Amino acid sequence: MFKLFRKDRLQKLNKEYARCLDQARNLQRNGDIKGFATMSAEAKGVLQQIDEIEQSKTTSG
Repeated sequence: MFKLFRKDRLQKLNKEYARCLDQARNLQRNGDIKGFATMSAEAKGVLQQIDEIEQSKTTSG
């Protein structure tokens, strides 16, 4: 019953990943290559977390 009110961690990470990519794109368009690299690295870290969760879901059931 209360699962309805809990946030899905995977969904939250997907939103964070999309936000990071969008921000990185905007930084690149504005010529901030260092900022772009930083945000791309952050997005890559979030993507790794997403992959870990998906793998654990696959192996557990």
